[in-house]
Amino acid sequence: MFGHVGHFVETIAAGLILTVEATVGGIVLAVVLSFVAGLAMLSRRRLVRMPARVYVEIWRGTSEVVQLMWIYFVLPVLVGYQIVPLAAGIAVLGLNFGAYGAEIVRGAVQSVPREQCEGAIALSLTRRQRMMRVILPQALVEMVPPFNNLFIQLLKGSSLLTIITVHEMTYQAREVLIDRFISDAATIWTIVLLFYLALAVVITVGMRALERWAARLVGRRPQARGLLFNREVR
Repeated sequence: MFGHVGHFVETIAAGLILTVEATVGGIVLAVVLSFVAGLAMLSRRRLVRMPARVYVEIWRGTSEVVQLMWIYFVLPVLVGYQIVPLAAGIAVLGLNFGAYGAEIVRGAVQSVPREQCEGAIALSLTRRQRMMRVILPQALVEMVPPFNNLFIQLLKGSSLLTIITVHEMTYQAREVLIDRFISDAATIWTIVLLFYLALAVVITVGMRALERWAARLVGRRPQARGLLFNREVR
């Protein structure tokens, strides 16, 4: 059962780069869309709010698998160009999780005490200056923990790209399993689990560092957090 562990690890690790590329690409696109749509939903203008709300509801309210199928199989028929599998996967991950992230941004901005905005108005700051210098820095502290969860969910969602033949880790595990006995399945999928866990820990460590930086940026005392337990520093 364990005699071929080295071969299994090597084969699955061959898909690690594509998993990381899909995750990082999806995160970058999701962050951009989160801020664009999240801030748009707070706009005073209906013509700005409505498209953002429609985007969020469509991508939150439909199946991620169906979205992937639509982008990869249906869209090329409509535009006349075949889409690279990895690009299609990154687009779906970014669009899907960007819709969830938009609500995180909207909620975090609205959680900033109104007194902070009123103080900025008293200082004669423009709307843009209030948002960039007062509101967003404070909202960022509230955004980081839910974005950490969102990015880990995005990482796990990257395994769906195996459906459109992206050779990421899950695809590689399925390929190596084809040539093995059923008794090797437990070993193969345990290795995949450990790879995903390691990547999730990397994301968490990075986001915890970002959270501490964001807290210091607005003069808050950072919280000491473990990977499994949180403890506020007093």
